[in-house]
Amino acid sequence: MPIEQKASEVERIVSLTEEIEWLGGGFGGVDERGRLKGVAEGPVWWKAGGWWKDGGFLLFSDVATGIRHKWAPEAGITRYKESTNDANGLTRDRQGRLVACEHAARRVTREELDGSITVVANHYRGQRLNRPNDVVVKSDGAVYFTDPITLGVQTELDFVGVYRVSPDLGTINLLVRDFVLPNGLAFSPDEKLLYINDSVRKHIRAFQVDSFWGSGLLNLGSDRVFCDMSGDKRPGAPDGMKVDTEGHVYCTGPGGIWIIDRTGKHLGIILTGNKHVTNLCFGGEDWKTLFITTFNELGRMQVKIPGIPVPRGQI
Repeated sequence: MPIEQKASEVERIVSLTEEIEWLGGGFGGVDERGRLKGVAEGPVWWKAGGWWKDGGFLLFSDVATGIRHKWAPEAGITRYKESTNDANGLTRDRQGRLVACEHAARRVTREELDGSITVVANHYRGQRLNRPNDVVVKSDGAVYFTDPITLGVQTELDFVGVYRVSPDLGTINLLVRDFVLPNGLAFSPDEKLLYINDSVRKHIRAFQVDSFWGSGLLNLGSDRVFCDMSGDKRPGAPDGMKVDTEGHVYCTGPGGIWIIDRTGKHLGIILTGNKHVTNLCFGGEDWKTLFITTFNELGRMQVKIPGIPVPRGQI
């Protein structure tokens, strides 16, 4: 489908006639009562570097089955890992290790070089986390993640939160706790801003990251609504979110994927019709391929400005 143009600047970011190529489907599903059980989610591009000699492929989650899939240009989609504790959001840290939000285990984990699993976070002040959803790693190695209450989880905490775990995994800080359903999060190119979206309120908020003390915490006084999607009544909501190297924010939303400039100006929407987009990531050798997950499918399309590489910095 074409791009819905909201401002002329969007043509510099993506061709107005660019189409999504759908690479595969059949993911996600519903339970015996017809309720949504899980969706395709959490794509992350795998580029060779550091200890990883292989690369050029994508990993993504099927939350309904707990299977992690791999897509590669020649082989297409194959099963990468059978049991992931219903992992959702995925990313890589500075050493290139996979970091995952595990729904079923209610924790954030890191897969080490030897395949063993290290727990990044599973409790806050002695109580189990709700259901970690999405995750990003800052260039200093700190891990930031959202922890909403979803799919009927029996909670111990009486709030939903966004957290930071120190690079040595020794300290966990609650950054903010006044979201209804915190979901996707992403840093600006200079890491001075952290964007966090709320799927229920249908908006994106922006916070300044503490630069005076270098704590990595958020300046709550800087909190502002960066983009409000609540006026658009088409299906879709803020969920997955990424940023390109020029600071444009790509976020799932009503109608497809919203493209917003660094000032909060809405530039356009990558339309997806009746396909509900759940997440996205940049990939390819030049980071100009946008990979897209929906409830049931995986797709890709080309953009003109590269996304911020993952992991951030060299590995």
